[in-house]
Amino acid sequence: MQPDVTDVRAPDIVRSTPAVTCRGLQVEYDGHPVLVDLELTVGAGEVVALLGPSGSGKTTLLHTVAGFVAPSGGEVWLGDRLVASADRLEPPERRAVGMVFQNYALWPHLSALDTVGYPLRRAGRSRADARAEALALLDRLRAAHLADRRPSQLSGGEQQRIGLARALARRGSVNLFDEPTAHLDASLRATVQEEIADAQRRTGAAAIYATHDATEALAVADRLVLLHRGHLVQTGSPRAVYEQPVDLWAARLTGPAFVLRGSARSGPSGRVVVSVAGVRVDLDVGPPDGVVADEVNVLVRPDWTALDGPLPGQVDRVQYRGAHTDYRLDTPAGRVVVRDAGPPRLQVGDQTTWRLSRGWLLPPSSGQRD
Repeated sequence: MQPDVTDVRAPDIVRSTPAVTCRGLQVEYDGHPVLVDLELTVGAGEVVALLGPSGSGKTTLLHTVAGFVAPSGGEVWLGDRLVASADRLEPPERRAVGMVFQNYALWPHLSALDTVGYPLRRAGRSRADARAEALALLDRLRAAHLADRRPSQLSGGEQQRIGLARALARRGSVNLFDEPTAHLDASLRATVQEEIADAQRRTGAAAIYATHDATEALAVADRLVLLHRGHLVQTGSPRAVYEQPVDLWAARLTGPAFVLRGSARSGPSGRVVVSVAGVRVDLDVGPPDGVVADEVNVLVRPDWTALDGPLPGQVDRVQYRGAHTDYRLDTPAGRVVVRDAGPPRLQVGDQTTWRLSRGWLLPPSSGQRD
């Protein structure tokens, strides 16, 4: 089975007119490439999460779609309308786009309520209707008590929620989220993610969601896009990208990942028989039929493992995480983290055994990108 790196979307999204299309998109800052020949299509109602480290081009891509950055090459389409190319730049106010900025970008002289109500007033709503809807939006984001405060009276997390409410009030055909939960605690982060999801369902708007948090990206996205130095590395459903990364860099970007040494041969029914530390393991996922290799790199994630099995190991570290405990094991095939439900039942130095329920064979040349 080969990695699924295609645009994986629901059939209704595929059939509709794309909300956003980037064709050969290029952006440069002072002659340095930031986005390089980027091809991306976002279907109507689809949520695409951009995942990548700092400097990968996530914010630049959002700002280019919004109209704040001019491309040096390629095109940006919103629906069936060309809005940006090397010789065309439609201004942000003429694009039906809602934007949540990483630096909040709130007006210092307006209260939170007036800030959120502003796009509604621009859309022709009466002052009373705009204020009522703005207050309802703030309430859903647990920020109604902040309605009369100005930005200087708000914390960073509070400003972030006001910026999100303003973007949702815009009712654009596309919403752009730049790290919208970066400064929120865990409970508020969950509330904001739920409100974003509810707003997408209510309005049918498409969304591009930039984050460096893999857990968040996997949770919110219909489709995941991995970026590295302006290049699109992999795109597909969150499950496909997580379970079938194209290389070790992509694997580590999307969650804890460890590599064990082994050997492989084809098994029955398209399965792959892998030997790790001399022990045979039938994997659910692997390379095409006919592969035989004396040396392979087996990608292993903690949630693909469990204690008590045919593989040997010695406990090197114990980390209790509430619902489960992670054990870092030294094994003859390499170091791995094994996840076990409940509190710790082993100590550092203990000899133990473990098992592997699935794995992914990485390409022979797979390594860490610069």
